[in-house]
Amino acid sequence: MKGLKVIYYTALLQMKCSFARPMFRFCLIANPIVNTVLLYEMFKSSDRGDFVSYVVLGAGLMALWSCICFSSAGDINRERYSGTLSLIYVAPAGFSAIITGKVIGNTILSMVTFILSFLTAKILFRIDIKVSHPYCLLLAIFCAVVSFSMISIIVAYLLTLSRKTQLYMNCIEIPVILVCGFVFPAEILPLWVRPISYILSPTWAVKLIRLSVSEVWNIKEFYTVLCILIAVTAVYLVIGYFLLKLIESQVRVLATLEVS
Repeated sequence: MKGLKVIYYTALLQMKCSFARPMFRFCLIANPIVNTVLLYEMFKSSDRGDFVSYVVLGAGLMALWSCICFSSAGDINRERYSGTLSLIYVAPAGFSAIITGKVIGNTILSMVTFILSFLTAKILFRIDIKVSHPYCLLLAIFCAVVSFSMISIIVAYLLTLSRKTQLYMNCIEIPVILVCGFVFPAEILPLWVRPISYILSPTWAVKLIRLSVSEVWNIKEFYTVLCILIAVTAVYLVIGYFLLKLIESQVRVLATLEVS
């Protein structure tokens, strides 16, 4: 119960702090609008019947991942340069609970990108978006939030050991967008890239969301992808647990919580 309260209040505080930063507001507000316009111009002449979902959902997902990269991962860097990372690490509340709260707060706040992407497509391009299965869409979005949060927590744990957080943070944004099929189907990637795509939970989260708004409804495929996403996320949970234990020992040896 104490851990849940820590996560809850940390998430609330994190949302306020994140929105106060100009870079986060840019990623949250400007990114989905610009991405929607760019993707619409890219897809408007295509022969895909589901290009609308790639424009709206793709733009929202790209902005969502950018917010996570420059907030959840960047929080480790900010705490380190503020001299508070070591204090958070030894806080009675628990390092894992605080990081989890930060990631959840950023992820929930970043869901605004979907609304802005939808409004941009609706107002500028008069795109009519129909959701045949709204409950499945809500379930898919919830699962996506959980999966994005899990991969963000793992990234945050890994970056705790390094003082090159900003470099790695910038390096993971675009590759994940491309490999996980945010703006095009992952199935068209080269064969040697697909295994990398399939072990990343955002790939399955993106596919699940697209299936939930598809006009050609395939309930068997939907639940198959849902089970795969749950399984991959569960593996991430186990990896995160053992990674935290490993980091606890490595931090004492390497002493990388300070700036220098």
